[in-house]
Amino acid sequence: MSADIGAFADLPLTSADTELKEKDDNKAKETPLMKQWNAIKQQHPGTVLLFRVGDFYETFGEDAVKVAEILGIVLTRRNNGGTDLELAGFPHHSLDSYLPRLVRAGQRVAVVDQLEDPKTAIGIVKRGVTELVTPGVAFSDKMLDSKESNYLASVYFDGKEVGLAFVEVSTGEFFCSTGTVQQAEKLMNTLKPAEVLVPRKDMRIFKEQIGEKFYLTRVEDWVFQTDYAQETLTKHFRTKSLKGFGLEKEPSAVIAAGAILHYLRENQQTQIDHIASISRFEESGFVWLDQFTIRNLELLHPNHPDGKALVDVIDHTVTPMGARLLRRWLLFPLKDLGAIRRRLDTVEVMLKDQPNLRKLDEILRKVGDMERHVSKLATRKMQPREAMMMRNSLRLLKPLRALLLDFGHVTLDKREQAFHELNDALGLLDRYLEEDPNNNLNVGGVIRSRVNADLDELRGISTNGKDLLLEMQRREIERTGISSLKIGYNKVFGYYLEVTNSHKEKAPDDWMRKQTLSNAERYITPELKEYEEKILNAEERIVSIETSLYSELLEKLQAWLLDIQHNALQIAELDIFACFAENARKLSYCKPELHEGDALDLRAGRHPVIEQSLGRDESYVPNDVYLDNEQQQIIIITGPNMAGKSALLRQTALIVLLAQVGSFVPAESAKIGLVDKIFTRVGASDNISSGESTFMVEMNETARIVNNATRKSLILLDEIGRGTSTYDGVSIAWALVEHLHESTKCAAKTLFATHYHELNEISEKMPRVKNYNVSVKEYEGKVIFMRKLVPGGSNHSFGIHVAEMAGMPKSIVKRSGELLGHFEQNKMQDQKVAQSIKFSPQQSIQLNMFELKDADTLRIREVLAGVDIDRMTPVEALLKLQEIKIALLKG
Repeated sequence: MSADIGAFADLPLTSADTELKEKDDNKAKETPLMKQWNAIKQQHPGTVLLFRVGDFYETFGEDAVKVAEILGIVLTRRNNGGTDLELAGFPHHSLDSYLPRLVRAGQRVAVVDQLEDPKTAIGIVKRGVTELVTPGVAFSDKMLDSKESNYLASVYFDGKEVGLAFVEVSTGEFFCSTGTVQQAEKLMNTLKPAEVLVPRKDMRIFKEQIGEKFYLTRVEDWVFQTDYAQETLTKHFRTKSLKGFGLEKEPSAVIAAGAILHYLRENQQTQIDHIASISRFEESGFVWLDQFTIRNLELLHPNHPDGKALVDVIDHTVTPMGARLLRRWLLFPLKDLGAIRRRLDTVEVMLKDQPNLRKLDEILRKVGDMERHVSKLATRKMQPREAMMMRNSLRLLKPLRALLLDFGHVTLDKREQAFHELNDALGLLDRYLEEDPNNNLNVGGVIRSRVNADLDELRGISTNGKDLLLEMQRREIERTGISSLKIGYNKVFGYYLEVTNSHKEKAPDDWMRKQTLSNAERYITPELKEYEEKILNAEERIVSIETSLYSELLEKLQAWLLDIQHNALQIAELDIFACFAENARKLSYCKPELHEGDALDLRAGRHPVIEQSLGRDESYVPNDVYLDNEQQQIIIITGPNMAGKSALLRQTALIVLLAQVGSFVPAESAKIGLVDKIFTRVGASDNISSGESTFMVEMNETARIVNNATRKSLILLDEIGRGTSTYDGVSIAWALVEHLHESTKCAAKTLFATHYHELNEISEKMPRVKNYNVSVKEYEGKVIFMRKLVPGGSNHSFGIHVAEMAGMPKSIVKRSGELLGHFEQNKMQDQKVAQSIKFSPQQSIQLNMFELKDADTLRIREVLAGVDIDRMTPVEALLKLQEIKIALLKG
């Protein structure tokens, strides 16, 4: 029997460990079980231990308090040798339900299992960590989103240089990068890793320079050493150096990557051969999208709970690998014209052959998550059902490759040739695995017949055991002439031959008496004993043999890990191309023409998300946009609220982005000069926790744009300067436009939507600035939004009409109209603002709105003395204006 000593003096002994109490009435002392728990806890500080005790996973102390709160289970207290100890636990078979919830709550969890059979253990049952799961190290489907990547990142600060590494342990993707702090911040915010490894000494630096919104794990400083990282990586990849990966001149990135492999090894992840390579992330090869642009364009997540993101509209992939890869493509559009054109050509070939495109869709829908199956195969965590799904996917390779050739185009011929042969791996799976295997190895039904002779015999015994016993009974009746002889069974004596007393004299000499009853005798024979052992042990032996054969299968399949991984990527790309082709067909997207020049010429462009969100009776109004660096570099867009200015800005960026991803775009035609960066400053938000107001956040984002834009960039600005006073705001907006026009460094193509109608006058002095407005019509006091971009500026915002549409009380709407009329009637229009401005980048902009005599100025100063303009309401401002008017009339 097991000899675990109870952890708690009064804990009921219900576990299979048969935990024995060890009491000391006079002294409180630590029990052997708790000594074992404490020893493991010291090896894994800050980690929740799920400690297997019999049929339960128990947690103790602070772990129990956390677990009870997160899982909503009962927290109890028991006496542990004289002191109270918190307890919370759940049945071991519920691990797959509770473990993901703990990890999603941001907990590191160590699963501590029994390493020996409690029935045969001498002393306390040996236990050890069999799995360590963290937010960034997870394999279970219940912990992972099939459409999202789950990155573990590592950061190393080396002066001004930052080394970064990212791994997706569930797929084997592994890459690293070296860059500035700003580049590191951008990459971190783009990929949003689930967990970040940081040297203990650099925790403060990370929080200050990159942020505090990541799940951080401290790692000892000695891990981040060049020699140790080199040794760790070369040992893992079985290479003499890292030159083959292009990392010989990237010491900071190598250190970060080495820390990741060290961490995986420390977390019991020793079987990670699916992480077979590491690549250098070349940021220069992709369009720069900072976190604000990704957020403002709503690429992956909508800004409103009931909204839709771009990916929600365009993602019609049918495989998990394709869905994950599409999201990465959206975050990293290409700048390589040749690579973009190859993607577009592939989409075009599929689009033109609808019958084969439908066949391709039918095949892809049957493919499982091969990428994540590979990781489970490598770690030997693959369940039989997952092996079956992998086999089904491999069976599809032959018809898939044949279909690619049926398209009859060189583009897809090359795609077919890129696949690796996996017939031998498929043959192994077909040979070993049942067609519909049971997912639980403990109940058998996983391995096919004719794989193992002993297994086949045992199955025969298990299945036909009753028939075998009836056959034995028939033979013994014939041999002895005892017609009433029968074979029976009970748990105490096992199988036996039963003969009534009237026939017991006929019992042969080779029968051995087992039990005497009042009216019968029971016997056993060597043959019956042999059958008994076979029948009773058959189930257990079947499970043992099947488990061994299944492990053998997984071991043999390791030889094809990388080939399966490679083919999974090929399928993911085909899935995306098929998705893009289907979008083009259903949504009337056109093939964009990309070139190395600067001109952006969009005809009848549409917003891909908004047009899919309209009702049946509504249609999206398309618009043309033309920008270049010579004639029309900056477009000032004015017009009323809700006319569609922001939508026009976003749709322009989304069309360019989709084109450089390799997708057809929502437009009648699109000629696009490659852009290197896309910047957006749209919407209002604050960062109260950091003490930043809405306007401060706006200025931070705008400053990032100005400091990083180039002539090849695309900038989208919406309502810059609206977060401060009118004159401050228009001055900032004006100066910004002037800078973008005059600067040789950041003279980027720009769309600038604004309510500052004063900006219309800039076009009179700056030749590459053009005025456009989103037109409206007024009919019987109502505003009709035409949503059409037309040349020329607008001088009316129709804000009061929008307030009325929003349900503002009629009294407020009416009073607003009266005040607006008064303001407009008394507005001083002595001269155009533009005429008083000297357009020199070195000079500040002065708005000379008033020309007053000294006496008048004195009177106005007296009225305005002590006035806090920033806190004045519109009505107070009106009254103060009236007071100024009276003072001037008296003068």
